[in-house]
Amino acid sequence: MAWLSLGMETDCLHAEALADALLEHGALAVSIEDADAGTPNESPQFGEPGSLTRPGWDRSRVVALTAANTDAARLIAACAEQAGLATSPPYTQEAVAEQDWVRVTQAQFEPIRVSARLWIVPSWHDAPDPEAMVLVLDPGMAFGTGSHPTTRLCLEWLERSVTPGLSVLDYGCGSGILAIASARLGAAEVVGVDIDEQAVIASRSNAERNGVSARFQDSGRELNGQFDLVVANILANPLKVLAPAICGHVRRGGRLALSGILSEQTGDLIAAYAPYLPLHLADTRDGWVCLAGVKP
Repeated sequence: MAWLSLGMETDCLHAEALADALLEHGALAVSIEDADAGTPNESPQFGEPGSLTRPGWDRSRVVALTAANTDAARLIAACAEQAGLATSPPYTQEAVAEQDWVRVTQAQFEPIRVSARLWIVPSWHDAPDPEAMVLVLDPGMAFGTGSHPTTRLCLEWLERSVTPGLSVLDYGCGSGILAIASARLGAAEVVGVDIDEQAVIASRSNAERNGVSARFQDSGRELNGQFDLVVANILANPLKVLAPAICGHVRRGGRLALSGILSEQTGDLIAAYAPYLPLHLADTRDGWVCLAGVKP
């Protein structure tokens, strides 16, 4: 079976309404993209919660996947009217052949080499190095598959820092990758917390798949105790707000690593943590940093 891909351009004020209308009229999937992507006018949309006052692009491209026999002109005209557009936008159409979408999606995710001995491998791949320490992790609903620079920075810090018998807290565990890596590296006690219930569920499942022992819980529940190592890969603003709580879980002489921080945010984070724990720049990659320190 073939499908039809329809692409049309509009502004950020109408893009979501047009996408919603297309879905209501039977489109199988709809995406909104930057119409200037790949040009000097491309406008990246990233930031922390609340930092984007007007999400979207002035020139937005709406792409819809529909049945092959769709009357494209009629569909787009009806949806444009429903979205409040004065006229029906020009559109492109392209036939899309039926594919094994699972295989196509899986092909996008290859094993990731973190270091000489540590690999992250999707479950459908064989480990490239049979002697390596392998973390089995599939892309899913929870953040953290090892491909993002901040996750890599934290994994490298853990590999340098974890020794057998230490206790580790993964604050904002996402997929549980940092907690799982800590356990594989020899940590005796590993705990992960996250504000997202789905992340806690995903972390437990991933830990079981990797055959490691770790405890995961919602960050709303009381967490007692202090740890030898604490790692938090979140975002700058939450890290600043959580500074007293995070540092309170680092034992005296224990070590802390923070990431999810852009290079230009380094000074603000060091200043926010100064009353609790001195931080220094431990590593950097692709505009992101890892800050680390020892609790006096």
